[in-house]
Amino acid sequence: MTESAQPLIHLHSLGKVFYTEELETHALADVHLDIHEGEFVSIAGPSGCGKSTLLAIIGLLDTATAGEYRLDGEAVHGLSVAERAAIRNRAIGFIFQAFNLIGDLTVFENVELPLVYRDMASSERKERVLRSLERVGLAHRERHFPSQLSGGQQQRVAVARAIVGEPLILLADEPTGNLDSNNGSAVMDLLGELHGDGATICMVTHDPRYADVAERTLHLFDGRIVAEDAA
Repeated sequence: MTESAQPLIHLHSLGKVFYTEELETHALADVHLDIHEGEFVSIAGPSGCGKSTLLAIIGLLDTATAGEYRLDGEAVHGLSVAERAAIRNRAIGFIFQAFNLIGDLTVFENVELPLVYRDMASSERKERVLRSLERVGLAHRERHFPSQLSGGQQQRVAVARAIVGEPLILLADEPTGNLDSNNGSAVMDLLGELHGDGATICMVTHDPRYADVAERTLHLFDGRIVAEDAA
């Protein structure tokens, strides 16, 4: 991979503190991270170390309490809720541990949903959805509902939904956590193929087998990056 001068994701001295009436919890502290276009980065560490919090901040689902975050060169601090939602819709694709599919929507409708919020013709939406479902090998299931699919198939639908909008980066939060080893390996193979096709991926995982699929792995402990391994 050839790194561009400007990283796609730039975090500088990032911190996150959760406040309650009696306690303040430092979830992240002094995190420095650059992710360039085309990279596959994994974030590993024990439960409660801040992995999902970091991914939520990168995905604009949460905000930092300290430091700087630039997405594709633009500072995101101070953006309104609506502005953050618009950027998430166009720039970020999410893959969650629990799939997060809507049960009363078909596979096609679940994948189409991110595009509904864009000013896009229905014909283009249909073309993109079918292309994404073909990419994950589930075009033949477009009329099925999530309850009619296996866990591995549901996660592949979730991957199709994440890539349908052609985002700048895919964020995967424990994408194999609810799958058996065979389905987990199949999903990781799919992520590897997407990366081979040029996708930028940042993945949280506690499983060292899957962390090693990435080009580099950041080790988080007590909210800090304590080590980095290259593949």
